Amino acid sequence: MTRFRSSLLAAALLAAVAMPATIAATTPALAVEASAQTLSLAGEGSASAAPDQATVTSGVTSEGQTASEAVAANSKAMAALIDAFKKAGIQAADLQTSGFSVQPRYAQPKEGSGEAPKIDGYEVRNQVTVRVRDLTKLGAVLDTAVASGSNQIDGVNFGLADPAPVLDKAREAAVADAKRKAELIAKAAGVKLGRILAIAEPGAEPPRPMMAAYAREKMAAVPVEAGESEFKARVNVTWEIVE
Repeated sequence: MTRFRSSLLAAALLAAVAMPATIAATTPALAVEASAQTLSLAGEGSASAAPDQATVTSGVTSEGQTASEAVAANSKAMAALIDAFKKAGIQAADLQTSGFSVQPRYAQPKEGSGEAPKIDGYEVRNQVTVRVRDLTKLGAVLDTAVASGSNQIDGVNFGLADPAPVLDKAREAAVADAKRKAELIAKAAGVKLGRILAIAEPGAEPPRPMMAAYAREKMAAVPVEAGESEFKARVNVTWEIVE
C-alpha cells in the first residue's frame, strides 16, 4: 500500500513539472501563427485645390523713451491701421489681435568700461491677423496696411474656408495606396487578402502654407499669386490573410 501511494505521488509531481513546459512550448507557436494571419500597411494620399481665402499678419512697431509713451504711440497707430482695414471692407469678425509685447531697449556701454547695459527706451509691437475672404482684394489689403502705417507684415497664408472635401479626397487616395501595396505584397507571397480588420488615421497634415514677406515703405499694387493648397492624409489598414 505504501509503494502504491509513493508511485501515485511521483506521477502527480511529474505531471505538475511537465505542464508549464508544454504551455511555454506551444504559446510562442500560437503567437507566430496569429501574427502570420494578418497584413498591416500604411497608405498615403494627397489632394490639392485653389485657395479661397488668405490671412495676413500685419502690425506696428513703435518706440519711446518710456513704456507708456511707446504704448500710446503704438495704440494710436494700430487704431488707424484697424480702421483702415474696416474701411477696406474687412469685417470685425475677420480681425484678431495676434501679438502684443513691450520690451526695453538697451544702450550698449563703451567697450572696456565694465558698465552694464542701461535701458535707453522701450519698444512696443502690436500685430493683427486679417482674414481676406475675397482674394481679388488681397493686393489692395496689403497696400492698405503699408499706407496706413504698418511697418511689419510677416506674410500671407492661403487656405480654404472648408477643407473637408479636399481632405476626403486625400483620404480616399491614402486608402487606395494602402490597398495597392497590400495586393502587390499578397500576390508576391502567394496568398490572398481577406476582409479588412482595422483602419486607422494617424492624422491628416495641414495644408502647406504659401507665404510671402513684405517690408517696403512704399510699393505699387502688390502682385499676389495664390497657387494651390495641398493636403495630405495617412491611413493604417490591417487585412486578414487567406491561404
